[in-house]
Amino acid sequence: MTNPPLVQLLRGAAVESRHADSLAVVDADGALLASLGDIERPVFPRSAVKALQALPLVAGGAADAFGLRDEELALACASHGGEDGHVATARAMLAKASLDESALECGAHWPYLDTAVHALARAGRTPGPAHNNCSGKHAGFVCVGCLMARDTGRDPQAFVRGYVRHEHPVMREVAAALAAVTGADIERAPRGIDGCSIPTYGIALRAMALGFARFGSGHGLSAAHAGAARRLRGAVATSPWHAAGTGRFDTRVMQHFGDRVFCKVGAEGVYGAALPARGLGVAIKIDDGAARAAEVVMAAVVEALVALDDRDTAFVHGLVEPPLRNWNGIEVGRLEPTQILRDALRR
Repeated sequence: MTNPPLVQLLRGAAVESRHADSLAVVDADGALLASLGDIERPVFPRSAVKALQALPLVAGGAADAFGLRDEELALACASHGGEDGHVATARAMLAKASLDESALECGAHWPYLDTAVHALARAGRTPGPAHNNCSGKHAGFVCVGCLMARDTGRDPQAFVRGYVRHEHPVMREVAAALAAVTGADIERAPRGIDGCSIPTYGIALRAMALGFARFGSGHGLSAAHAGAARRLRGAVATSPWHAAGTGRFDTRVMQHFGDRVFCKVGAEGVYGAALPARGLGVAIKIDDGAARAAEVVMAAVVEALVALDDRDTAFVHGLVEPPLRNWNGIEVGRLEPTQILRDALRR
């Protein structure tokens, strides 16, 4: 199946580029509200499912055992920008489990935010694992492993070593949660290695959207997972800056909408969202991996499916049709949803 173009770039009045995409919007029973493109082909959801991967952190008791606060739970769901507050929060999570960032197996990279990069460089420092955008997620995994070790009388530091491997008990627990929420057969799914070294599994967009519908509503989840989902959504709504960072799409949207929208970007043009008031889940995949196109599709979904007042409408319009400016600040064009996308969401 050839996926339709859902986003286009205008330079002046002419279309310069188009992004082919697929989209699934479902309710917690799996009924399709909107569908475009191939939603049954497995895709790697990457970081879009971090909140689903964080369910064992809360459901299994580690969040309570180590006294994790809202900002720490939000960071466990985050692809953060590597700002000082993000790094400090990841380190605080590890300290509560009596470990430090040497326990993280996500690797190190420079922060996403330019000012954070410049600050490190001016100080003559290089990034460590806590600067990795996935350090909060990994700190959560380490906490899960430390509680497992404590409950079985093992040495936590030794037990968590290698937690990124598919066969490690921590990753087995994370994969089981992902399977339970999405309904996907994880054991038979295509498997790869994510940028942060944990396994990533190929999941159909329809199943991914179902997972977010359940995450947003609790419907179809075990009592433990439903309670964990509710707590994680609340943590992100309370601390949206920790879920992404300064100027980032996810933070901006969730700062504005609070608990009405939970959204999470993933690499290679993947996006997931829960719209709790509607009981809906959303999954997006941009064929060429363009994050800018995924953000436009997500903004169009919010515009069409969330009840908006005048302030909401003004806010979201700037995300649905973001202007393009050149290096002199001159507006030269814009991104916008295609009529195909608008019509599908209107139906």
